[in-house]
Amino acid sequence: MNTQTMPRSAASFTPPLLDPALWQAVLQRDPAAEGQFFYAVTSTHIYCRPTCPSRRPRQESVRFFSTTADAEAAGFRACFRCRPKDTTAPSAAWLAAVRTHLDQNVERRITLAELARFAGVTPTHLQRAFQHAYGLSPRAYQSAQRAKLLAGKLPGSRSVTTALYDSGYESAGSAYRDAAQILGMAPQRIRDGAAGECIVYTVVPTTLGKLLAAATARGLCRVVFADTSGSLTAELQSFRQVFHAAELLRQEIEVPESHRVAANVLAAAIPALQHLAAGERGQSIPLDLRGTAFQQKVWRALQQIPAGETRSYSQLAAELGQPSAARAVARACATNRIALAVPCHRVNASDGSLAGYYWGLERKRKLQAAESKTDTADMKPERRKSSR
Repeated sequence: MNTQTMPRSAASFTPPLLDPALWQAVLQRDPAAEGQFFYAVTSTHIYCRPTCPSRRPRQESVRFFSTTADAEAAGFRACFRCRPKDTTAPSAAWLAAVRTHLDQNVERRITLAELARFAGVTPTHLQRAFQHAYGLSPRAYQSAQRAKLLAGKLPGSRSVTTALYDSGYESAGSAYRDAAQILGMAPQRIRDGAAGECIVYTVVPTTLGKLLAAATARGLCRVVFADTSGSLTAELQSFRQVFHAAELLRQEIEVPESHRVAANVLAAAIPALQHLAAGERGQSIPLDLRGTAFQQKVWRALQQIPAGETRSYSQLAAELGQPSAARAVARACATNRIALAVPCHRVNASDGSLAGYYWGLERKRKLQAAESKTDTADMKPERRKSSR
């Protein structure tokens, strides 16, 4: 056996790229990562593109490389499915160029035929390749990008009508339809930015680190882990982008009587969140979920997963009656910003690996382990005996 062709052990070399964002790009098969890096799997001795359609490997088996030459120098061989050395492969630059073309022309509708001429491929091939790479048809992708553009223009616009025409919409009807289906709320509500509402927030310690929690009079609207003052500031700035017109008050400061409802909601939720962070059962918490119709559908399904159990993205998609929407389900989980109460930590990859988690895989691992132990401890002796 020629040992020079075999991959060196994980301990014998240091991958040049270790950014956790690269792992997220692999999990999401992010086309924007094409050409930026390659990943190799130590168990198969194969290296792939970030968008490779093969089953996602376990994170501990993955190594990252800047170039195909670096991967091969470490002893890995190219994947036959995604062909990382082939610049004409379906996942190569032409498909990314198509998306860039759509991004640069959001304000006008581009037909599939026109897009196919731009790419130099047939409309059928373009439709299939784009759907495979991005999880959306070119038309659905255009609608999503235009809706995002509208959401960005609404807060500073003179009127909703001005914003929708500046975003490329030809009629108010299509704008309102996209806003409801994609953004999850009416254009006027987005423009108002929660005007007239009061949001009370606080930062509390948990067994998994500091937790930033915020609530309106309707329920919790944001629950995030914030390890440092910098990450806390970033979360608050992100929070402000969504609720830019709301009055934001810290719980520890005296809250006016007119806003005591939100303060009371938050005060009642904190003990329950701390119990959930410890893997224990907590009381029901009212939530103020704001997202697209599909996101809210996924988030409600997450709340139905019992503590101590997990699902895969494909299983969750099947439970929603949309078995082909596993990738969209994964994106909805990734955009969840109400940690613990909307338990996206209970969803793993199809091979059982932890996959991604916005607040870190170590937290996800601890949460699943703690919930599993709690579930076992709560079982009655008779039930344990009968389950053997």
